[in-house]
Amino acid sequence: MQQHPGPGTDPNPLTQEHPGFARMFAPGRLTVGLFLPLWPYAGDMRGMAGQGEVVRRADESELAALWVRDVPLNVPGFGDVGQVYDPWTYLAWLAARTSRLSLAAGSAVFSLRHPIDLAKQATSIDHLSGGRLVLGAASGDRGQEFPAYGLDLATRGKRYREAVEWFRALTESTSPTLTGDLGHLDGSVDLLPKPVVRRVPLVVTGSSQQTPQWIADNADGWLVYPGATVTQDGPAALGRKIAAWRELVPGGAFRPVATNEWLDLVEDRSSRPTALRGGFVLRTGTDGLLDLLQRWQDAGVNHGALGVQHGARPASETVQQIVEEVAPHFPALLGPAPEAPVW
Repeated sequence: MQQHPGPGTDPNPLTQEHPGFARMFAPGRLTVGLFLPLWPYAGDMRGMAGQGEVVRRADESELAALWVRDVPLNVPGFGDVGQVYDPWTYLAWLAARTSRLSLAAGSAVFSLRHPIDLAKQATSIDHLSGGRLVLGAASGDRGQEFPAYGLDLATRGKRYREAVEWFRALTESTSPTLTGDLGHLDGSVDLLPKPVVRRVPLVVTGSSQQTPQWIADNADGWLVYPGATVTQDGPAALGRKIAAWRELVPGGAFRPVATNEWLDLVEDRSSRPTALRGGFVLRTGTDGLLDLLQRWQDAGVNHGALGVQHGARPASETVQQIVEEVAPHFPALLGPAPEAPVW
């Protein structure tokens, strides 16, 4: 594992105190994680079996995190069902099956979920994992889900802001007083448990219908889309975007940036990168992937979440290749050990 920078070089206390956040993020460093599921749903849940053993091996490696997604309903035209399982149930299962990996949601749909439930679920997972939860927060991009919940898609940006405000108040203060479209709290009740360390880190996904300044003011980090990864200017353009956003962060405090890529990783490590499926999937060998990760790090990215479910090879082989040939070059960071869960 890489060492964190010394005191005084990193003004974000989460990188020193929070086990999940600290394993993933530090200034000038890049770590690598895995997006779940490791292989796709193909119409039969029995076909999803076997991922637990791969996850166990990943937990013993220099990978930093596992990522899960929040996709309530299958929208056939979207072409992606997520990991099928409910993210909170899945995170609880992962917390029980792992002891080192950060557990990241990429991302919970804050505009669909009530913040009381989000706060209760997030702090519960935070405790059950010993402080390893890093919570991505998205506004939602599947329009069919909103009317199914009785919600207006057009107002999801406002609902998102209020949900974040409630989530922060519920998890970081005692008996808050809150009022708005989401409900009313008069200060007579409280939410338990509170986070293991300071707060549950919130990483805003994309724009989430917000301005860059709002994200800089309210987020603990930013999950952005990578753009054209096979072009020379793709990571450079991403770097310019990241630099412009970091100029907005109050006081110049460190706020990490994460991005992701779906891979078809081939055995020939010298195979050149090629964009597939309209740029959605990157086919490459190890050398091309290492080059991309280095360019991400140079651009200011602090974590790369890699998905392998769209690859042609068995995912267990691909993950092992990432563990052996990629993660040692961008290893997880050495932060505080996870707390022992209270059962």
